[in-house]
Amino acid sequence: MTADGQPTDWLTVRDLPGILPTRQRRSQETSVALLEAAALMLRERSLDELSIEDLCTRVGVTIGAFYGRFESKDAFFNALMSLAVTRALAAVRAAVADEDNLGSGLEAACRRVVEVAVEVVRRNDGVVRAASQFESIYPDRWGTIRTTGGAMVDLATPLLLARMGRGRIEAKKRSIGFAFQMMFGTLVNAVLHKPKLVSLQEPEMIDRLALAMFLQLQHEARADRPAK
Repeated sequence: MTADGQPTDWLTVRDLPGILPTRQRRSQETSVALLEAAALMLRERSLDELSIEDLCTRVGVTIGAFYGRFESKDAFFNALMSLAVTRALAAVRAAVADEDNLGSGLEAACRRVVEVAVEVVRRNDGVVRAASQFESIYPDRWGTIRTTGGAMVDLATPLLLARMGRGRIEAKKRSIGFAFQMMFGTLVNAVLHKPKLVSLQEPEMIDRLALAMFLQLQHEARADRPAK
């Protein structure tokens, strides 16, 4: 099971970068188990503090088994990041395709988008933190996080734009982008600094971010109305 309690199978991870190919079912299961365990352990410690020995002990395999499936610790983390990205984008695609969302108004659509984004960050908070901590050494890792955020915006934009009225499309897209920028900035800050006021895990985080997004987009949509 992954950090959010959802199962991960070999078909999901076999093509991720950094994973050595294998046809043996037991070896495949070990690769999956190592990735799942690491996602959980990174919630409690930094990437530097995550030792291969501790990881293997938790999974119940040897260090040799780890290196038989991953070329290095860096390759392993790249695979872990890619898995997080795959699951994040799948969650957003499922949300925007949900029939309940298609019939919702702007406020409900904003809340659903925020719910998905917050849950994605919650279940990958250790991966996000590790990518940020090594940004100066491995800028491509944080670049992956940034690119994923952009892809999430692209997937959600049609859902939100359709509820903001006709006309001024570019201005509305800009407002959607800025609303996401505010949300992602708040979530990354929550991951890195664990604020006391509203933490990442509190339900209030979703409530406040959803309201902020809705008010931002509602204000932009109302600009279409002629002045009285």
